Amino acid sequence: MATKKYSTGNGMIKTAVIAADFVIMNLMLFLAAKYIHLIWSIYPPYFRDEPRQTFMMANVGMIISQFVIGSIIHHRRTSFDEVFVSVSKLCLLQATIMFFTLRILGESGGMFRFMVIFVVAEIIVIFLSRMVEKFFIRLFRQAGRNTRSVVFVGNDPALLMLYHNLISDSSTGYLIKGYFSNELMENCPKAIKYLGTISDLNKLTEKYTVTEQGNQSQDLKKQAGEFDISKIDELFCSMSHDENEEIVKLIRFCDKNIVHFYYLPRMSGNFLLNLQPEQMGDTTVFTNHYEPLSSPINQFVKRSFDVVVSLLICIVMLPFIPIIAYFIKRQSPGPLFFKQERTGLNGKTFICYKFRSMHVNKDADRVQATKDDPRKFPFGEFIRHTNLDEFPQFYNVLKGDMSIVGPRPHMLAHTKQYSSIIDKYMVRHFSLPGITGYAQVSGCRGETKELWQMEERIKKDIWYIENWSFWLDIKIILKTAVTLIVPDQKAY
Repeated sequence: MATKKYSTGNGMIKTAVIAADFVIMNLMLFLAAKYIHLIWSIYPPYFRDEPRQTFMMANVGMIISQFVIGSIIHHRRTSFDEVFVSVSKLCLLQATIMFFTLRILGESGGMFRFMVIFVVAEIIVIFLSRMVEKFFIRLFRQAGRNTRSVVFVGNDPALLMLYHNLISDSSTGYLIKGYFSNELMENCPKAIKYLGTISDLNKLTEKYTVTEQGNQSQDLKKQAGEFDISKIDELFCSMSHDENEEIVKLIRFCDKNIVHFYYLPRMSGNFLLNLQPEQMGDTTVFTNHYEPLSSPINQFVKRSFDVVVSLLICIVMLPFIPIIAYFIKRQSPGPLFFKQERTGLNGKTFICYKFRSMHVNKDADRVQATKDDPRKFPFGEFIRHTNLDEFPQFYNVLKGDMSIVGPRPHMLAHTKQYSSIIDKYMVRHFSLPGITGYAQVSGCRGETKELWQMEERIKKDIWYIENWSFWLDIKIILKTAVTLIVPDQKAY
């Protein structure tokens, strides 16, 4: 049986990254020891008097941090956020260990201020090195090194979604060899080769079954044709549970040939059945919606952040309210605030507040704003483009009706309309509605002229609910903040 090579490649990449971290840290310490006193008067005397001890404790801290935190850059799927968080944890732990060990050894004065500046610089430099490392990993894997061969089984659209995710980043090194299915896959890209029926797959797996001695018959290899099923690294299966016998055969084959087997839930309509395991006593059950915000700790983190930030923004906005009120009243008679009933958490109705951006009209509760909507007045259009009209909703956040980030609340007429024609529409109400949301910063904003546009928003809303994290909220907030400077063209 051939040995799988991708693990060795990953180990080599990880070792190189760790070695680079040690080089970067020691080089930064060397430069700091030599030149920092020329820039800042925070040079710690202990650093000058005991440089070897300082370097030793720094390296001890890095060794422990690499063991506890490690690097994730060699993983196939790593996002910008995940890399930054990983680097921050690594550097903070390393600096903390270094600081406290030096304090125990008798450091006197200046070390804390120095460590604060050092750890910030270390995070920045090592994170930038991660970006460079990711670039070289991409080149390494594009050259055919440290790749993983993948085969799909089935013709469900869920496999197409997976395909696009796997190939979206060439640094992942996935090579899609093709798919086996009794029926052709609809809208299948030419890059995904049709390899044969499930019966053809069974014949291949039988011919490549490993013997007790771990050898394979060369005659059987010749009979199997050009495609060597035993050479694949990962197999993704998306078949009906009615074909459980075929699925079990695949699992057994994968186990015997050191192939990673993954079962991909099939799509129901336009949605992926994203089933998540939960434990009920000794029994494992699967739910179609995993909500990180069902955790009391996550709820506390999100609510605390919402209250603190909203309170600060409400205080900062107070002096500007008279100015905004002046322009609104000058251009359009009527109230300063626009109040509208919208659908909130668990389908409950609440009053949503905004600065009024349109003339008072009878269609406000049933007709969406359009690009050249005659109901808008000039200053109203400006505050809509810059999202300033949404700022009164921070009061909604303080009241507990909304969160800073979440699915945007829809007017009652739209909830009634779309809940009857879009599957899983009401799932978005498992979370508090938000002032901004993942769908809005992902391009799903503006008038929804076609049904598919609203369906895309719902998919992204549900994805947010099922993949919530504090860092995801921060990322969405930062992207939204950009629109204050560069107005969103879809903000009608």
